[in-house]
Amino acid sequence: MTRTLPWQKPDPAKNYYPVPKVICQLGLSPGEIAVYSFLLFCEDRKTYQCYPSYRTIGDAVGMSRNTVCKYVRSLEEKGLIRTERTSIVLKNGRKRNGSLLYTLLPWRQAIEQFHQRQFAVAEAAAERQRAQQQLAEQAEEPPCSPL
Repeated sequence: MTRTLPWQKPDPAKNYYPVPKVICQLGLSPGEIAVYSFLLFCEDRKTYQCYPSYRTIGDAVGMSRNTVCKYVRSLEEKGLIRTERTSIVLKNGRKRNGSLLYTLLPWRQAIEQFHQRQFAVAEAAAERQRAQQQLAEQAEEPPCSPL
């Protein structure tokens, strides 16, 4: 006797989209992950591009337009996406700004950029530590005697 389930097993190709595991290694905030994930959901898998508005993204992930804008800028700085301004022509012939065109960049570039930033921070910390050691050594030396 076979038992049937009251629901159908979802088709992975239709109901899911891939999120690279390395996204969790980039130190992204929950908001950045939400916005990036929505852009992955919207992207054309052949061109790696999509063009949802800030409002569309915000409605999907529960954020205000300004918050979405902040996270988009942050994702650009981290090398995960690139944005381009678009324009539309209205029926009366006037040109208006359109939604941004998002291009999702290869995550390997973002990982490399992340590691370079971490290395720069570590180098700066090491330099500060060397400077503090030099100051401490100079403070321990007795002052020069007057002539």
